Amino acid sequence: MTAPTRTRYVLIGTGNRCEMYLTAILGEHSDVAELVALSDPNPGRIEYYQDVVEQTFGQRLDAFDPAQLADYVAEHEINRVIITSPDYTHADLVCAALRAGADVIVEKPLTLDAASTTCIAAAVAETGREVIVTFNYRYSPRNTALKKAIDDGLIGEVTSIDFSWVLDTVHGADYFRRWHRIKENSGGLLVHKSSHHFDLVNWWLSDTPQRVFAAGGLKFYGPDNAARRGQQASERGTHEHSEADPFDLDLRSDRRLEKLYLDSEHHDGYRRDQGVFAGEIEIEDNLALTVEYEGGPVLSYSLNAHSPWEGYRVAVNGTAGRLELDVVERAAVLPAAGGNPVDPSFSDDGQNTAVRSKGEKLVLQRHWGPAEELEIINGEGSHGGGDALLLEELFRGTTVDRYSRQAGFLDGARAIAVGICGNQSLESGQAVAVEQAGLGVNLALVERVQV
Repeated sequence: MTAPTRTRYVLIGTGNRCEMYLTAILGEHSDVAELVALSDPNPGRIEYYQDVVEQTFGQRLDAFDPAQLADYVAEHEINRVIITSPDYTHADLVCAALRAGADVIVEKPLTLDAASTTCIAAAVAETGREVIVTFNYRYSPRNTALKKAIDDGLIGEVTSIDFSWVLDTVHGADYFRRWHRIKENSGGLLVHKSSHHFDLVNWWLSDTPQRVFAAGGLKFYGPDNAARRGQQASERGTHEHSEADPFDLDLRSDRRLEKLYLDSEHHDGYRRDQGVFAGEIEIEDNLALTVEYEGGPVLSYSLNAHSPWEGYRVAVNGTAGRLELDVVERAAVLPAAGGNPVDPSFSDDGQNTAVRSKGEKLVLQRHWGPAEELEIINGEGSHGGGDALLLEELFRGTTVDRYSRQAGFLDGARAIAVGICGNQSLESGQAVAVEQAGLGVNLALVERVQV
């Protein structure tokens, strides 16, 4: 019997995020997927993952420069390209892969601005090929449970959403150390990070954002804020006395980060551990938005990137009641003795008076009735088993999914539309319509092809 043909993949971008895809293809999904090659402009990071593959799976992969993507796809009959490179590289890589004859799986955000969205829209329309954007939060059981409750009409017609997301001084600070801190690299947190959140709202509502007003700024990180507080600032986290400051990331404290970044720094000069209170930082750490939707609901959204705990709170108001989802992903950040901050298993053990703990709760309260906690059924693994579901659909195909969790080009474009309009609103001080931002034509162009 002839063995089934496996889908052939290449993976571009061998930083921290790629490992989930690499191990999934070479491991659990190796019967249906074949990883042919890795690609990155930094040979040190490629070599790190070559060693991981050799030690774990007993093989080595091919490698090539990202500039050669189109030729490599054509010459090696590649079916799908996975892109986990920095955000500012996405559009060129997506378009090159599509036009070379491959479908694309791309990490969020799809891209950064209206012009690059137009380029991708044209390539999708021209080739008819598929673009999947990996919004793994859709697959998290708690977010699916909220989607189900809305779809089932438990609160009637949705009128508004309050959505507050807080990033703590481990996760939030990290965006101000890396390439994300320059806005043209990442679109700022409104595009890079918040596209996750805006996609959730678009998906929960099955609606399209129409107009955005934003306010915010750099209020905590950066040299000016540090100087105003009299706070010392390190140029980078890897130095002799790094243990004295919990904001310093010493790459030598984590062997993986040391190999991927510190040992590979001489190839391209990229510093993974820049000081969050030093150097040039162009992105905001406090943001608030109002978003109007075509169907009528209004979103009130806020993001804080220097919170002492991490998680989010969503309240969905409807004509028949209210849904509230509270999620604590990390209850506190406590400095380790002589090292970097740690994530404690936080509970009230008599040694502190804190009551916040990790967890999640979805509450429904209808008019004229008591509050009722709705069940959230988690699976094994990260994001309540959501990442495993995402990978299952990516590599084995979608099944019948009443929640339509796999996201395509239109979903990716609608998610970044909010952030793109938000950035324009920050600059102008005015509300910005999606059509005004040059995004409406792009969405309509691809919608005609994909529907």
